[in-house]
Amino acid sequence: MNTKTKIALVTGGSRGLGKNSALKIAQKGLDVIITYKSSKEEADAVVSEIKAIGQNAFAYQLDTRDVKSFDAFVKNITDHLESERGSSNIDFLINNAGTALYAPIAETTEEQLDDIVNVHFKGVFFLTQKMLPFINNGGGIVNISSGLARFALPGSSVYGSMKGGVEMLTKYMAKELGARKIKANVIAPGAIETDFGGGRTRDDENVNSMISSITALGRAGLPDDIGGVVAFLCTEDAGWITGQRIEASGGMFL
Repeated sequence: MNTKTKIALVTGGSRGLGKNSALKIAQKGLDVIITYKSSKEEADAVVSEIKAIGQNAFAYQLDTRDVKSFDAFVKNITDHLESERGSSNIDFLINNAGTALYAPIAETTEEQLDDIVNVHFKGVFFLTQKMLPFINNGGGIVNISSGLARFALPGSSVYGSMKGGVEMLTKYMAKELGARKIKANVIAPGAIETDFGGGRTRDDENVNSMISSITALGRAGLPDDIGGVVAFLCTEDAGWITGQRIEASGGMFL
């Protein structure tokens, strides 16, 4: 790997928005590390696609809800980077990995709430903390939120609340890391046609029609609508943007 080539770490990069973001980042001339929770085959396929673009890539297994595994994960990737590039550092951290929960407040269990907290807030907080010594000064952090942190739809109270927490956390990251010239921003996608949440937006015609009807641009989102925004924040063109929430939703509930 070329040490002059910048490198980004994308969690949950084997499919959906994470995969699209990893590919779009590679198209900007960066090398990419992706993580995957369970499917090594899917992750290896993304690595192959990135290499076909002309950038280097590799994949590591990581469950972002398992904070106790972070030390070993960080050591593995930083040791690898040190041996391959002569530097253990990365330039950009993309906290993308996540899972869905659709449950009314009256029916949500403590176990369900704890799982979403661990994935969407605790995991983001502590993975960022563990990676901070290895993010180059002048680099960046991109967190993924949701339109559900701005508007409320029944059944998404826990998920939306955790994303709201991530949005505020992003401001604190930007403030605390500004002295190192590290930017921190959060992207809030609208409803996107992926397999997220069992593929509801993509596969349920009623859900898709409802989303299209309340979206200014008249359709549900696609991964291609998001990955390029993530990639933009990993370029010099975005060097003066920090502490910002960027909603990419096609204009939902304007």
